[in-house]
Amino acid sequence: MNDREHTRKLFWRWHKNPLRRRDDLIEAWIVLVVWTATVIGGLCGGLATVHAADAAFVQHRAELRPVTAVLVHDVPVSPSKRGTEADRLPAKVRWEAPDGSPRTGRTLVATGRAAGTGVTVWQDGDGALKTAPASPTEAAGSAAFLGILTGLAIVAVVQAVGAAVRSRLDRRRLDEWGREWETVGPRWGHRAA
Repeated sequence: MNDREHTRKLFWRWHKNPLRRRDDLIEAWIVLVVWTATVIGGLCGGLATVHAADAAFVQHRAELRPVTAVLVHDVPVSPSKRGTEADRLPAKVRWEAPDGSPRTGRTLVATGRAAGTGVTVWQDGDGALKTAPASPTEAAGSAAFLGILTGLAIVAVVQAVGAAVRSRLDRRRLDEWGREWETVGPRWGHRAA
């Protein structure tokens, strides 16, 4: 099969044909619109989400400042006795806000630390404790994941709408065939019981 025949076969619903019904042409346009919206909408929606999420992570990182805080009390060794950075417990810390006022609060600290030990905490412009911002690598991964989810959601919605429209078109076609059969069928003679 050459390219011209393949293209002709692929786009048969748009060619003049005595057997082509109006519904076939409508369905062809529906399929074209759905697939175009799927590709373009999914891609554009995903990319827009990646850029928006990345901008939000950059802004969040820019709004926070690391500051050294001091442990107010000892942090006991974890029950697992591993003493790794993954073992963290809430502890009371003291730090200085951007306006110079002293602040205290609770944050997660690695276990086995003595009172007076310095730990890095993150604060906003008002001096309130915040969780550490995502690293650029974590932010990029999260933004990519959100972009993929958005793209897939758009694809799912567009495909579902397309399937619903095509299902309604199929029901209409079956109803038309039923009406035509009721008209033509009796002229073919008697029916089998």
